[in-house]
Amino acid sequence: MDHIEVEVKYHLADAARIREQLILAGAQSSGRWFEENIRFDTPDAHFRKKQMLIRLRRDRDNRLTLKLPHTATHTAGCKAYRELEVVVSDFSTVRTMLAHMGFSEYQVYEKWRETLQVGTTLFCIDELPFGLFLEIEGDPDTIRQWTDRLGLDWQCRITASYLSIFETLRTEKSLPFNQITFENFQSTSYRFADIYRHFLAESVP
Repeated sequence: MDHIEVEVKYHLADAARIREQLILAGAQSSGRWFEENIRFDTPDAHFRKKQMLIRLRRDRDNRLTLKLPHTATHTAGCKAYRELEVVVSDFSTVRTMLAHMGFSEYQVYEKWRETLQVGTTLFCIDELPFGLFLEIEGDPDTIRQWTDRLGLDWQCRITASYLSIFETLRTEKSLPFNQITFENFQSTSYRFADIYRHFLAESVP
């Protein structure tokens, strides 16, 4: 699969309310799954420097993904990037192959995700170790319409990735770990709400 993803995120105080609204609007859920993600890079951090991402994910499937900056990085106030993704049959074997190809495991991040869909628009209710979020993926006009329909504030949208959110939280709060796991966050009370304003200021117009 090779496509351009356009999306925004919202920090949620009440995920159940948003989910109920989506179901009432006819959204179909594909279930809630635990994700284990491994982020790979070269020893010289080539992919991070180029704002690219190589990720091996395990949930109900195993998928290898390459994310690339898109020419129109921001589209009508949304975040856009190119995503190339393949389903792989054996998570452990691909992990070993990447290691032999010279890639190192830079970061692990965990997440619970429920994906719902209305037409061609995807809604992901994400529980990360540092907070609850809604990710809306589709065309920019439809994303804006659903923002209004769900009673969300467009000015409060987030265009940063979860990884960059964590990096800001880690730096500002001097977190002693780089792995985004639920176990690690049991040792700290810091969450996204502690740095929320920083990302509102960085949202694109």
